Amino acid sequence: MLCMLRVLRRGSGRAARVAWRDRATSLAALLFSPPQDAICTLNTLQTNAAALEQVRRERSNPQLQLNAMGGFLERAGLTVNELDHLNIIHVTGTKGKGSTCAFTEQILRNHGFHTGFYSSPHLVQVRERIRINGQPIGKELFTKYFWQVYGRLDETKEAHGGSMPAYFRFLTILAFHIFLQEKVDVAVIEVGIGGAYDCTNIIRRPWVCGVSSLGIDHTQILGDTIEKIAWQKGGIFKVYSRRGRFQFYKTCSDLSLQCPLWVCPQLEDYQADCEPLRLGLAGQHQRSNASLALQLSHTWLQRRCLPVKDGGTLQAAAFSPSPMMVKGLADTEWPGRTQTLKHGEVTYFLDGAHTMRSMQACVQWFRETAAQHERNASGPVARVLLFNATGERDSAAMLKLLVACHFDFAVFCPNITEAIASCNADQQNFNVSVENMLTRCLDNERSWRLHNRPGDDEGARLLIEDGLSRFPDNRGDTLVFPCILSALQWITQGRDSVLVNPAETTLPVKPSVVAKAAALREATEIHVLITGSLHLVGGALKHLDPASSK
Repeated sequence: MLCMLRVLRRGSGRAARVAWRDRATSLAALLFSPPQDAICTLNTLQTNAAALEQVRRERSNPQLQLNAMGGFLERAGLTVNELDHLNIIHVTGTKGKGSTCAFTEQILRNHGFHTGFYSSPHLVQVRERIRINGQPIGKELFTKYFWQVYGRLDETKEAHGGSMPAYFRFLTILAFHIFLQEKVDVAVIEVGIGGAYDCTNIIRRPWVCGVSSLGIDHTQILGDTIEKIAWQKGGIFKVYSRRGRFQFYKTCSDLSLQCPLWVCPQLEDYQADCEPLRLGLAGQHQRSNASLALQLSHTWLQRRCLPVKDGGTLQAAAFSPSPMMVKGLADTEWPGRTQTLKHGEVTYFLDGAHTMRSMQACVQWFRETAAQHERNASGPVARVLLFNATGERDSAAMLKLLVACHFDFAVFCPNITEAIASCNADQQNFNVSVENMLTRCLDNERSWRLHNRPGDDEGARLLIEDGLSRFPDNRGDTLVFPCILSALQWITQGRDSVLVNPAETTLPVKPSVVAKAAALREATEIHVLITGSLHLVGGALKHLDPASSK
Protein backbone atom coordinates (compact mmCIF):
# COMPACT_ATOMS: atom_id res chain seq x y z
CA MET A 1 0.00 0.00 0.00
CA LEU A 2 1.45 3.35 -1.02
CA CYS A 3 1.12 6.00 1.64
CA MET A 4 1.20 9.58 0.39
CA LEU A 5 1.52 12.66 2.55
CA ARG A 6 -1.31 15.09 2.64
CA VAL A 7 -0.43 18.53 1.35
CA LEU A 8 -1.09 21.38 3.72
CA ARG A 9 -2.91 24.09 1.82
CA ARG A 10 -2.80 27.65 2.95
CA GLY A 11 -5.84 28.65 4.89
CA SER A 12 -7.01 30.55 7.89
CA GLY A 13 -8.84 29.99 11.11
CA ARG A 14 -10.21 26.61 12.04
CA ALA A 15 -9.69 25.08 8.56
CA ALA A 16 -5.97 25.81 8.71
CA ARG A 17 -5.67 24.39 12.21
CA VAL A 18 -7.52 21.21 11.16
CA ALA A 19 -5.32 20.85 8.09
CA TRP A 20 -2.17 21.22 10.18
CA ARG A 21 -3.43 18.69 12.73
CA ASP A 22 -4.29 16.21 9.96
CA ARG A 23 -0.90 16.62 8.35
CA ALA A 24 0.93 16.20 11.65
CA THR A 25 -1.08 13.05 12.38
CA SER A 26 -0.40 11.70 8.89
CA LEU A 27 3.33 12.40 9.17
CA ALA A 28 3.52 10.74 12.59
CA ALA A 29 1.81 7.65 11.17
CA LEU A 30 4.25 7.51 8.24
CA LEU A 31 7.28 7.76 10.49
CA PHE A 32 6.20 4.51 12.12
CA SER A 33 5.04 2.81 8.90
CA PRO A 34 6.80 -0.32 7.55
CA PRO A 35 9.99 0.32 5.51
CA GLN A 36 8.32 -1.21 2.44
CA ASP A 37 5.83 1.67 2.37
CA ALA A 38 8.72 4.10 2.05
CA ILE A 39 10.40 2.01 -0.64
CA CYS A 40 7.19 1.65 -2.64
CA THR A 41 6.73 5.42 -2.47
CA LEU A 42 10.35 5.88 -3.53
CA ASN A 43 9.68 3.69 -6.56
CA THR A 44 6.99 6.08 -7.77
CA LEU A 45 9.82 8.52 -8.48
CA GLN A 46 11.12 6.16 -11.16
CA THR A 47 8.14 6.96 -13.35
CA ASN A 48 7.08 10.39 -12.10
CA ALA A 49 5.94 12.05 -15.32
CA ALA A 50 7.04 15.54 -14.27
CA ALA A 51 10.45 14.27 -13.22
CA LEU A 52 10.99 12.38 -16.47
CA GLU A 53 9.98 15.39 -18.52
CA GLN A 54 12.39 17.51 -16.52
CA VAL A 55 15.23 15.06 -17.18
CA ARG A 56 14.50 15.18 -20.92
CA ARG A 57 14.68 18.98 -20.88
CA GLU A 58 17.88 19.00 -18.88
CA ARG A 59 19.73 16.70 -21.28
CA SER A 60 19.81 19.51 -23.83
CA ASN A 61 21.15 21.89 -21.17
CA PRO A 62 23.09 19.88 -18.55
CA GLN A 63 23.67 22.90 -16.32
CA LEU A 64 19.94 22.79 -15.57
CA GLN A 65 20.53 19.50 -13.73
CA LEU A 66 22.64 21.17 -11.04
CA ASN A 67 20.29 24.14 -10.87
CA ALA A 68 17.35 21.78 -10.34
CA MET A 69 19.30 19.84 -7.71
CA GLY A 70 19.89 23.05 -5.79
CA GLY A 71 16.18 23.79 -5.83
CA PHE A 72 15.24 20.31 -4.58
CA LEU A 73 17.93 20.53 -1.89
CA GLU A 74 16.47 23.80 -0.64
CA ARG A 75 12.92 22.43 -0.69
CA ALA A 76 14.13 19.48 1.41
CA GLY A 77 15.36 21.91 4.05
CA LEU A 78 19.08 21.59 3.26
CA THR A 79 21.66 24.09 2.06
CA VAL A 80 24.91 23.79 0.16
CA ASN A 81 26.59 25.46 3.12
CA GLU A 82 25.56 22.54 5.33
CA LEU A 83 27.14 20.08 2.88
CA ASP A 84 30.46 21.85 3.42
CA HIS A 85 30.49 20.42 6.95
CA LEU A 86 30.34 16.77 5.79
CA ASN A 87 34.11 16.58 5.09
CA ILE A 88 33.41 14.90 1.76
CA ILE A 89 35.60 12.60 -0.32
CA HIS A 90 34.14 12.63 -3.84
CA VAL A 91 35.02 9.83 -6.30
CA THR A 92 34.18 9.33 -9.97
CA GLY A 93 35.42 7.14 -12.82
CA THR A 94 34.08 4.59 -15.27
CA LYS A 95 35.40 1.51 -13.54
CA GLY A 96 36.44 0.94 -9.95
CA LYS A 97 34.96 4.00 -8.25
CA GLY A 98 32.73 1.92 -5.96
CA SER A 99 35.60 -0.34 -4.91
CA THR A 100 37.81 2.70 -4.34
CA CYS A 101 35.13 4.20 -2.09
CA ALA A 102 34.78 0.92 -0.19
CA PHE A 103 38.54 0.74 0.46
CA THR A 104 38.61 4.40 1.50
CA GLU A 105 35.66 4.12 3.87
CA GLN A 106 37.09 1.01 5.54
CA ILE A 107 40.48 2.68 6.05
CA LEU A 108 38.96 5.76 7.69
CA ARG A 109 36.63 3.64 9.81
CA ASN A 110 39.64 1.68 11.02
CA HIS A 111 41.12 5.01 12.11
CA GLY A 112 38.14 5.47 14.39
CA PHE A 113 36.10 7.93 12.33
CA HIS A 114 32.30 7.87 12.14
CA THR A 115 31.77 7.31 8.40
CA GLY A 116 29.04 7.83 5.86
CA PHE A 117 29.17 6.15 2.44
CA TYR A 118 26.83 6.81 -0.50
CA SER A 119 27.01 4.50 -3.52
CA SER A 120 24.93 3.12 -6.36
CA PRO A 121 23.33 0.96 -7.48
CA HIS A 122 22.19 -1.30 -4.67
CA LEU A 123 22.32 -5.07 -5.02
CA VAL A 124 19.50 -6.40 -2.84
CA GLN A 125 18.07 -3.56 -0.73
CA VAL A 126 18.00 0.15 -1.49
CA ARG A 127 19.27 0.86 2.04
CA GLU A 128 22.67 -0.44 0.91
CA ARG A 129 23.23 2.82 -0.95
CA ILE A 130 23.42 4.81 2.27
CA ARG A 131 25.81 3.32 4.83
CA ILE A 132 26.78 4.40 8.33
CA ASN A 133 30.03 2.91 9.62
CA GLY A 134 30.04 0.44 6.74
CA GLN A 135 26.54 -0.93 7.37
CA PRO A 136 23.38 -0.14 5.37
CA ILE A 137 21.21 2.38 7.18
CA GLY A 138 18.81 0.54 9.49
CA LYS A 139 15.18 0.05 8.52
CA GLU A 140 13.83 2.30 11.26
CA LEU A 141 16.24 5.14 10.55
CA PHE A 142 15.70 4.81 6.80
CA THR A 143 11.94 5.04 7.26
CA LYS A 144 12.16 8.02 9.60
CA TYR A 145 14.53 10.04 7.43
CA PHE A 146 12.78 9.06 4.19
CA TRP A 147 9.46 10.52 5.30
CA GLN A 148 11.13 13.63 6.67
CA VAL A 149 12.66 14.43 3.28
CA TYR A 150 9.76 13.17 1.19
CA GLY A 151 7.29 15.15 3.29
CA ARG A 152 9.13 18.43 2.80
CA LEU A 153 9.35 17.90 -0.96
CA ASP A 154 5.75 16.75 -1.28
CA GLU A 155 4.30 19.69 0.62
CA THR A 156 6.14 22.17 -1.64
CA LYS A 157 5.54 20.52 -4.99
CA GLU A 158 2.38 22.44 -5.91
CA ALA A 159 4.30 25.69 -5.73
CA HIS A 160 6.85 24.18 -8.16
CA GLY A 161 4.62 22.80 -10.87
CA GLY A 162 4.10 19.45 -9.14
CA SER A 163 7.77 18.50 -9.62
CA MET A 164 9.47 15.89 -7.45
CA PRO A 165 13.09 14.76 -7.76
CA ALA A 166 13.70 11.59 -9.75
CA TYR A 167 14.81 8.38 -8.01
CA PHE A 168 18.60 8.88 -7.87
CA ARG A 169 18.33 12.59 -7.17
CA PHE A 170 16.02 11.94 -4.23
CA LEU A 171 18.33 9.30 -2.77
CA THR A 172 21.26 11.70 -3.05
CA ILE A 173 19.35 14.34 -1.07
CA LEU A 174 18.31 11.67 1.44
CA ALA A 175 21.94 10.58 1.87
CA PHE A 176 23.06 14.14 2.59
CA HIS A 177 20.23 14.55 5.10
CA ILE A 178 21.08 11.29 6.87
CA PHE A 179 24.80 12.05 7.06
CA LEU A 180 24.07 15.46 8.55
CA GLN A 181 21.56 14.09 11.04
CA GLU A 182 23.88 11.24 12.04
CA LYS A 183 26.81 13.68 12.35
CA VAL A 184 29.33 11.61 10.41
CA ASP A 185 32.98 12.66 10.54
CA VAL A 186 33.50 11.97 6.84
CA ALA A 187 31.19 11.22 3.91
CA VAL A 188 32.52 9.15 1.01
CA ILE A 189 30.38 10.00 -2.02
CA GLU A 190 30.40 7.96 -5.24
CA VAL A 191 29.33 9.81 -8.38
CA GLY A 192 26.32 8.35 -10.20
CA ILE A 193 27.06 9.02 -13.89
CA GLY A 194 29.77 11.29 -15.21
CA GLY A 195 30.70 14.03 -12.79
CA ALA A 196 30.37 17.57 -14.09
CA TYR A 197 26.59 17.48 -14.22
CA ASP A 198 25.92 14.56 -11.91
CA CYS A 199 23.59 15.56 -9.10
CA THR A 200 26.24 14.66 -6.49
CA ASN A 201 28.28 17.54 -7.91
CA ILE A 202 26.13 19.94 -5.92
CA ILE A 203 28.96 19.40 -3.44
CA ARG A 204 30.91 22.64 -3.35
CA ARG A 205 33.93 21.98 -1.14
CA PRO A 206 35.07 18.37 -1.11
CA TRP A 207 38.22 17.81 0.90
CA VAL A 208 39.71 15.55 -1.75
CA CYS A 209 38.47 14.04 -5.02
CA GLY A 210 39.44 10.89 -6.88
CA VAL A 211 39.12 9.67 -10.46
CA SER A 212 39.45 5.94 -11.07
CA SER A 213 40.10 4.43 -14.50
CA LEU A 214 38.19 5.63 -17.56
CA GLY A 215 36.34 3.72 -20.24
CA ILE A 216 33.56 4.07 -22.78
CA ASP A 217 30.17 3.89 -21.05
CA HIS A 218 26.93 5.93 -20.94
CA THR A 219 27.91 7.46 -24.28
CA GLN A 220 24.50 9.05 -24.89
CA ILE A 221 24.99 11.17 -21.79
CA LEU A 222 28.75 11.57 -21.49
CA GLY A 223 29.95 11.43 -25.08
CA ASP A 224 31.50 8.76 -27.27
CA THR A 225 35.21 9.52 -26.86
CA ILE A 226 37.64 9.30 -23.95
CA GLU A 227 38.26 13.04 -24.28
CA LYS A 228 34.58 13.88 -23.79
CA ILE A 229 34.19 11.40 -20.96
CA ALA A 230 37.34 12.71 -19.26
CA TRP A 231 35.90 16.22 -19.34
CA GLN A 232 32.73 14.99 -17.65
CA LYS A 233 34.57 13.00 -15.00
CA GLY A 234 37.00 15.82 -14.38
CA GLY A 235 34.16 18.17 -13.57
CA ILE A 236 34.10 17.14 -9.90
CA PHE A 237 37.41 18.99 -9.15
CA LYS A 238 40.18 16.50 -9.53
CA VAL A 239 43.09 15.81 -7.24
CA TYR A 240 43.99 12.18 -7.82
CA SER A 241 43.76 10.10 -10.96
CA ARG A 242 44.53 6.40 -11.32
CA ARG A 243 46.18 7.02 -14.65
CA GLY A 244 47.75 10.25 -15.85
CA ARG A 245 45.98 11.09 -19.08
CA PHE A 246 46.45 14.19 -21.19
CA GLN A 247 42.69 14.69 -21.11
CA PHE A 248 42.75 15.37 -17.37
CA TYR A 249 45.50 17.95 -17.64
CA LYS A 250 43.64 19.62 -20.46
CA THR A 251 40.45 19.60 -18.40
CA CYS A 252 42.23 21.34 -15.52
CA SER A 253 43.42 24.00 -17.94
CA ASP A 254 40.05 24.40 -19.64
CA LEU A 255 38.19 24.80 -16.37
CA SER A 256 40.92 26.97 -14.84
CA LEU A 257 40.86 24.81 -11.73
CA GLN A 258 43.25 25.96 -9.05
CA CYS A 259 44.07 22.52 -7.77
CA PRO A 260 46.92 20.04 -8.15
CA LEU A 261 46.42 16.88 -10.17
CA TRP A 262 48.33 13.92 -8.79
CA VAL A 263 48.78 10.47 -10.28
CA CYS A 264 48.80 7.47 -7.96
CA PRO A 265 51.81 5.18 -7.71
CA GLN A 266 51.61 1.44 -8.16
CA LEU A 267 50.52 -0.50 -5.10
CA GLU A 268 53.90 -2.25 -5.06
CA ASP A 269 55.60 1.10 -4.41
CA TYR A 270 54.13 1.47 -0.93
CA GLN A 271 56.51 0.39 1.78
CA ALA A 272 54.59 -1.72 4.27
CA ASP A 273 56.50 -2.52 7.45
CA CYS A 274 55.84 -6.23 7.35
CA GLU A 275 54.67 -8.05 4.23
CA PRO A 276 53.07 -7.19 0.86
CA LEU A 277 49.73 -5.43 1.13
CA ARG A 278 46.79 -7.82 1.10
CA LEU A 279 43.43 -6.77 -0.32
CA GLY A 280 40.00 -7.90 0.77
CA LEU A 281 38.78 -7.59 -2.84
CA ALA A 282 40.06 -10.08 -5.40
CA GLY A 283 41.43 -9.29 -8.85
CA GLN A 284 44.51 -7.53 -10.17
CA HIS A 285 42.43 -4.49 -11.16
CA GLN A 286 41.67 -3.85 -7.48
CA ARG A 287 45.30 -2.98 -6.84
CA SER A 288 45.03 0.36 -8.62
CA ASN A 289 41.76 1.08 -6.79
CA ALA A 290 43.52 0.34 -3.49
CA SER A 291 46.35 2.73 -4.36
CA LEU A 292 43.86 5.48 -5.11
CA ALA A 293 42.08 4.76 -1.81
CA LEU A 294 45.37 5.00 0.09
CA GLN A 295 46.08 8.41 -1.42
CA LEU A 296 42.54 9.68 -0.81
CA SER A 297 42.49 8.58 2.83
CA HIS A 298 46.06 9.78 3.42
CA THR A 299 45.27 13.22 2.01
CA TRP A 300 42.01 13.47 3.94
CA LEU A 301 43.79 12.54 7.19
CA GLN A 302 46.48 15.14 6.54
CA ARG A 303 43.99 17.89 5.81
CA ARG A 304 41.75 16.89 8.71
CA CYS A 305 44.39 16.35 11.35
CA LEU A 306 47.34 18.33 10.04
CA PRO A 307 46.18 20.97 7.50
CA VAL A 308 48.62 21.49 4.65
CA LYS A 309 48.75 23.96 1.79
CA ASP A 310 47.60 22.85 -1.63
CA GLY A 311 50.35 22.48 -4.15
CA GLY A 312 51.40 19.08 -5.33
CA THR A 313 53.37 17.33 -7.97
CA LEU A 314 52.25 15.33 -10.97
CA GLN A 315 53.32 12.11 -9.26
CA ALA A 316 51.92 11.39 -5.80
CA ALA A 317 54.50 9.99 -3.44
CA ALA A 318 54.18 6.48 -2.08
CA PHE A 319 54.37 6.22 1.67
CA SER A 320 54.42 3.64 4.42
CA PRO A 321 50.76 2.82 5.19
CA SER A 322 49.74 2.89 8.82
CA PRO A 323 48.66 -0.38 10.45
CA MET A 324 45.03 0.83 10.23
CA MET A 325 45.44 1.38 6.50
CA VAL A 326 46.95 -2.06 6.00
CA LYS A 327 44.11 -3.64 7.97
CA GLY A 328 41.55 -1.50 6.16
CA LEU A 329 42.65 -2.76 2.74
CA ALA A 330 42.57 -6.37 3.96
CA ASP A 331 39.18 -6.03 5.68
CA THR A 332 37.34 -4.33 2.81
CA GLU A 333 34.22 -6.09 1.59
CA TRP A 334 32.25 -4.97 -1.44
CA PRO A 335 29.60 -7.57 -2.41
CA GLY A 336 28.99 -8.36 -6.03
CA ARG A 337 32.46 -7.37 -7.16
CA THR A 338 34.87 -10.29 -7.70
CA GLN A 339 32.99 -12.13 -4.96
CA THR A 340 33.14 -15.89 -4.45
CA LEU A 341 30.44 -17.87 -2.63
CA LYS A 342 30.86 -21.61 -2.07
CA HIS A 343 27.67 -23.56 -1.32
CA GLY A 344 28.80 -27.15 -1.01
CA GLU A 345 29.25 -28.60 -4.50
CA VAL A 346 28.28 -25.31 -6.19
CA THR A 347 30.63 -22.31 -6.29
CA TYR A 348 29.37 -18.92 -7.46
CA PHE A 349 31.65 -16.26 -8.89
CA LEU A 350 29.86 -12.92 -8.88
CA ASP A 351 31.07 -9.77 -10.60
CA GLY A 352 28.88 -6.92 -11.80
CA ALA A 353 31.18 -6.08 -14.74
CA HIS A 354 29.20 -4.21 -17.41
CA THR A 355 31.78 -2.42 -19.56
CA MET A 356 34.44 -3.81 -21.87
CA ARG A 357 37.31 -2.97 -19.54
CA SER A 358 35.57 -4.29 -16.46
CA MET A 359 34.61 -7.48 -18.34
CA GLN A 360 38.25 -7.98 -19.34
CA ALA A 361 39.19 -7.74 -15.67
CA CYS A 362 36.34 -10.10 -14.76
CA VAL A 363 37.50 -12.71 -17.28
CA GLN A 364 41.06 -12.58 -15.95
CA TRP A 365 39.87 -12.89 -12.34
CA PHE A 366 37.45 -15.74 -13.10
CA ARG A 367 39.93 -17.79 -15.12
CA GLU A 368 42.55 -17.53 -12.38
CA THR A 369 40.20 -18.09 -9.43
CA ALA A 370 38.13 -20.85 -11.04
CA ALA A 371 41.32 -22.68 -12.03
CA GLN A 372 42.44 -22.66 -8.40
CA HIS A 373 39.12 -24.13 -7.29
CA GLU A 374 39.20 -26.75 -10.05
CA ARG A 375 42.64 -27.94 -8.98
CA ASN A 376 41.13 -28.80 -5.60
CA ALA A 377 38.10 -30.61 -7.06
CA SER A 378 37.94 -34.39 -6.78
CA GLY A 379 36.33 -34.89 -10.18
CA PRO A 380 34.99 -33.17 -13.30
CA VAL A 381 33.72 -29.60 -12.96
CA ALA A 382 30.95 -28.04 -15.05
CA ARG A 383 31.32 -24.35 -15.88
CA VAL A 384 28.17 -22.26 -16.35
CA LEU A 385 27.76 -18.64 -17.39
CA LEU A 386 24.71 -16.71 -16.13
CA PHE A 387 24.60 -13.42 -18.03
CA ASN A 388 22.48 -10.36 -18.64
CA ALA A 389 23.22 -6.83 -19.78
CA THR A 390 21.05 -3.74 -19.81
CA GLY A 391 20.88 -0.29 -21.35
CA GLU A 392 22.99 0.77 -24.31
CA ARG A 393 25.89 -1.54 -23.51
CA ASP A 394 27.41 -3.73 -26.22
CA SER A 395 26.55 -7.12 -24.75
CA ALA A 396 27.73 -8.96 -27.88
CA ALA A 397 31.24 -7.55 -27.40
CA MET A 398 31.27 -8.50 -23.72
CA LEU A 399 30.09 -12.02 -24.53
CA LYS A 400 32.90 -12.38 -27.03
CA LEU A 401 35.38 -11.78 -24.20
CA LEU A 402 33.68 -14.47 -22.10
CA VAL A 403 34.11 -17.16 -24.77
CA ALA A 404 37.70 -17.61 -23.54
CA CYS A 405 36.37 -19.00 -20.25
CA HIS A 406 35.16 -22.20 -21.99
CA PHE A 407 31.73 -22.59 -20.41
CA ASP A 408 29.79 -25.83 -20.72
CA PHE A 409 26.51 -23.90 -20.56
CA ALA A 410 25.53 -20.29 -21.12
CA VAL A 411 22.31 -19.26 -19.38
CA PHE A 412 20.50 -15.96 -19.90
CA CYS A 413 17.72 -14.31 -17.90
CA PRO A 414 16.38 -10.80 -17.25
CA ASN A 415 17.00 -8.92 -14.01
CA ILE A 416 13.79 -10.29 -12.52
CA THR A 417 14.35 -12.07 -9.22
CA GLU A 418 11.29 -14.33 -9.40
CA ALA A 419 8.65 -15.05 -12.02
CA ILE A 420 5.98 -15.42 -9.34
CA ALA A 421 4.81 -12.03 -8.13
CA SER A 422 6.14 -11.16 -4.69
CA CYS A 423 6.71 -8.11 -2.54
CA ASN A 424 10.19 -7.15 -3.68
CA ALA A 425 9.97 -3.39 -3.94
CA ASP A 426 13.74 -2.88 -3.60
CA GLN A 427 14.42 -4.45 -6.99
CA GLN A 428 11.47 -3.20 -9.00
CA ASN A 429 12.31 -1.35 -12.20
CA PHE A 430 9.47 0.45 -13.94
CA ASN A 431 11.62 2.05 -16.63
CA VAL A 432 11.83 -1.01 -18.90
CA SER A 433 9.15 -3.51 -19.90
CA VAL A 434 9.34 -7.25 -19.29
CA GLU A 435 9.01 -7.85 -23.02
CA ASN A 436 12.04 -5.68 -23.73
CA MET A 437 14.04 -7.50 -21.05
CA LEU A 438 13.17 -10.92 -22.50
CA THR A 439 13.95 -9.78 -26.04
CA ARG A 440 17.37 -8.60 -24.86
CA CYS A 441 18.01 -12.05 -23.35
CA LEU A 442 17.17 -13.75 -26.61
CA ASP A 443 19.49 -11.37 -28.47
CA ASN A 444 22.27 -12.17 -26.00
CA GLU A 445 21.69 -15.88 -26.42
CA ARG A 446 21.93 -15.53 -30.19
CA SER A 447 25.16 -13.53 -29.90
CA TRP A 448 26.68 -16.25 -27.74
CA ARG A 449 25.84 -18.91 -30.31
CA LEU A 450 27.35 -16.84 -33.11
CA HIS A 451 30.56 -16.33 -31.13
CA ASN A 452 30.86 -20.03 -30.36
CA ARG A 453 29.68 -21.45 -33.68
CA PRO A 454 29.76 -19.00 -36.59
CA GLY A 455 26.89 -19.74 -38.93
CA ASP A 456 24.70 -21.26 -36.21
CA ASP A 457 22.29 -18.40 -35.62
CA GLU A 458 19.30 -20.34 -34.39
CA GLY A 459 18.13 -19.08 -31.01
CA ALA A 460 16.71 -20.91 -28.04
CA ARG A 461 13.20 -20.70 -26.72
CA LEU A 462 12.41 -19.71 -23.17
CA LEU A 463 12.67 -22.90 -21.19
CA ILE A 464 9.52 -22.66 -19.08
CA GLU A 465 6.13 -24.01 -20.05
CA ASP A 466 4.01 -21.42 -21.87
CA GLY A 467 7.05 -19.15 -22.18
CA LEU A 468 7.87 -16.94 -25.15
CA SER A 469 8.97 -19.14 -28.08
CA ARG A 470 10.48 -17.64 -31.21
CA PHE A 471 13.03 -20.07 -32.56
CA PRO A 472 13.46 -23.86 -32.66
CA ASP A 473 15.77 -25.19 -29.94
CA ASN A 474 18.41 -27.63 -31.13
CA ARG A 475 21.34 -27.19 -28.75
CA GLY A 476 21.85 -27.83 -25.06
CA ASP A 477 24.63 -25.33 -24.32
CA THR A 478 22.49 -22.16 -24.27
CA LEU A 479 19.30 -21.65 -22.30
CA VAL A 480 17.04 -18.67 -21.60
CA PHE A 481 14.92 -18.42 -18.45
CA PRO A 482 12.31 -15.84 -17.45
CA CYS A 483 13.80 -15.01 -14.03
CA ILE A 484 16.93 -15.34 -11.92
CA LEU A 485 15.52 -17.92 -9.52
CA SER A 486 14.43 -20.34 -12.25
CA ALA A 487 17.85 -20.02 -13.90
CA LEU A 488 19.71 -20.71 -10.65
CA GLN A 489 17.48 -23.68 -9.80
CA TRP A 490 18.13 -25.26 -13.17
CA ILE A 491 21.88 -24.62 -13.03
CA THR A 492 22.28 -26.13 -9.56
CA GLN A 493 19.97 -29.12 -10.09
CA GLY A 494 18.96 -29.27 -6.44
CA ARG A 495 22.57 -29.30 -5.22
CA ASP A 496 22.34 -25.96 -3.41
CA SER A 497 20.17 -26.29 -0.31
CA VAL A 498 19.75 -22.49 -0.12
CA LEU A 499 17.75 -22.60 -3.35
CA VAL A 500 15.59 -25.54 -2.28
CA ASN A 501 12.77 -23.85 -0.39
CA PRO A 502 9.47 -25.75 -0.10
CA ALA A 503 7.68 -22.44 0.52
CA GLU A 504 8.68 -21.12 -2.91
CA THR A 505 6.68 -22.01 -5.98
CA THR A 506 8.84 -23.68 -8.60
CA LEU A 507 7.88 -23.17 -12.23
CA PRO A 508 7.42 -26.35 -14.30
CA VAL A 509 10.34 -27.17 -16.55
CA LYS A 510 9.98 -29.11 -19.79
CA PRO A 511 11.30 -32.69 -19.84
CA SER A 512 13.63 -31.80 -22.71
CA VAL A 513 15.24 -29.13 -20.58
CA VAL A 514 15.65 -31.55 -17.66
CA ALA A 515 17.47 -33.94 -19.98
CA LYS A 516 19.92 -31.25 -21.03
CA ALA A 517 21.17 -30.96 -17.47
CA ALA A 518 22.77 -34.42 -17.45
CA ALA A 519 26.27 -32.92 -17.51
CA LEU A 520 25.43 -30.79 -14.47
CA ARG A 521 24.11 -33.77 -12.53
CA GLU A 522 27.16 -35.85 -13.38
CA ALA A 523 29.74 -33.19 -12.50
CA THR A 524 31.50 -33.34 -9.15
CA GLU A 525 31.21 -29.56 -8.80
CA ILE A 526 29.44 -26.74 -10.60
CA HIS A 527 31.12 -23.37 -11.08
CA VAL A 528 28.83 -20.47 -11.99
CA LEU A 529 29.99 -17.05 -13.18
CA ILE A 530 27.25 -14.44 -12.77
CA THR A 531 28.11 -11.22 -14.61
CA GLY A 532 27.07 -8.51 -17.07
CA SER A 533 24.93 -6.44 -14.69
CA LEU A 534 25.08 -5.40 -11.05
CA HIS A 535 21.30 -5.76 -10.96
CA LEU A 536 21.61 -9.39 -12.09
CA VAL A 537 24.23 -10.01 -9.40
CA GLY A 538 22.01 -8.34 -6.81
CA GLY A 539 19.03 -10.48 -7.79
CA ALA A 540 21.18 -13.59 -7.48
CA LEU A 541 22.49 -12.53 -4.05
CA LYS A 542 18.93 -12.10 -2.84
CA HIS A 543 18.51 -15.87 -3.26
CA LEU A 544 22.06 -17.02 -2.51
CA ASP A 545 22.60 -14.90 0.61
CA PRO A 546 19.29 -14.73 2.51
CA ALA A 547 20.88 -12.52 5.18
CA SER A 548 21.27 -9.76 2.59
CA SER A 549 17.48 -9.34 2.49
CA LYS A 550 17.11 -8.78 6.24
